[in-house]
Amino acid sequence: MAHDWMDEDEFEEAVDAALARIPRRLASHMDNVVVFIEDRHVPGPHEDPRTVLLGLYEGIPLTERDQWYAGSLPDRITIFREPILEMCSSREEVVQEVLVTVVHEVAHHFGISDARLHELGWG
Repeated sequence: MAHDWMDEDEFEEAVDAALARIPRRLASHMDNVVVFIEDRHVPGPHEDPRTVLLGLYEGIPLTERDQWYAGSLPDRITIFREPILEMCSSREEVVQEVLVTVVHEVAHHFGISDARLHELGWG
């Protein structure tokens, strides 16, 4: 589904802007992580196909890494464009939802749980 008010490049700019808002003292600790944008999440064989994700963190959180982590593939944060566009009704809403989603997934990289993120208002 296309949205006239935000194309793929503008969405990528919103993700970049959200990443830029992460305080430098935290961003400097992000280690071996890459961020991707995909249209939508494709559920795996053990996932409920009705599940709609806005973002996904895949990797080993910083709090769980040990000496065996060296040489591991990068952690992966994926932001899913279409569900965010579908749930928002303006450019401003998209920018805000992208920010919340990026912060949420970056927090997982730092080992913060979904429950704690909900407590903090980033759920």
